Amino acid sequence: MFSHVMVGANDLETSRKFYDATLGALGIGPGVIDRDIRYFYRSPAGVFSVTLPLDQQKATAANGSTIGFAAKSAEQVDAFHAAGLANGGVSCEDPPGYREGPSDKMYLAYLRDPVGNKLCAIFREPK
Repeated sequence: MFSHVMVGANDLETSRKFYDATLGALGIGPGVIDRDIRYFYRSPAGVFSVTLPLDQQKATAANGSTIGFAAKSAEQVDAFHAAGLANGGVSCEDPPGYREGPSDKMYLAYLRDPVGNKLCAIFREPK
């Protein structure tokens, strides 16, 4: 359904450091710069990008939005969360842990990136 997700940055290198660390904890390689205004993170499952706004206005977080990243284990979720906190992110929602959904058990962690975008790493328990 999606080809990519892109979020804005106010300080490209601060955002690169944050996403290199958090996405690296999920096994995704460092961002690759494009035209000196954005970084792309590629995986077999899709593309994530962080960019300076093209209109040269301040980047802002979308209210009510969450970007979810798939993790392979609860330990990977914890590593994502710890890497985010160590690199300018802020914890939000409940602390990392298991939650019961209507159809499955999930291990989640939520962060806000340096701009305030809400992120989630999620590991779904195999059935």
